[in-house]
Amino acid sequence: MPAKPPPDKQSADRARGILKAELARRNLTYKDLAERLRATGVHDTDRNISNKLSRGAFTAAFFIQCLDAIDCRVLRLREDE
Repeated sequence: MPAKPPPDKQSADRARGILKAELARRNLTYKDLAERLRATGVHDTDRNISNKLSRGAFTAAFFIQCLDAIDCRVLRLREDE
């Protein structure tokens, strides 16, 4: 049985997955996100966004900025049984 990743890695993976899923739900690309972020004063290129998401290394502030930029008002953190 493979070792379970540490809690911080699990949370980073989860945040990355949530953001990617919200982009997919809206049929948005990283370029679209970069443009929407730019309109709010956050200057990141689609390449920078791609790198952040592939590493899972971004701040909670960036996460919230992205959700605001794509007009995500309700976020489901997990499916209830």
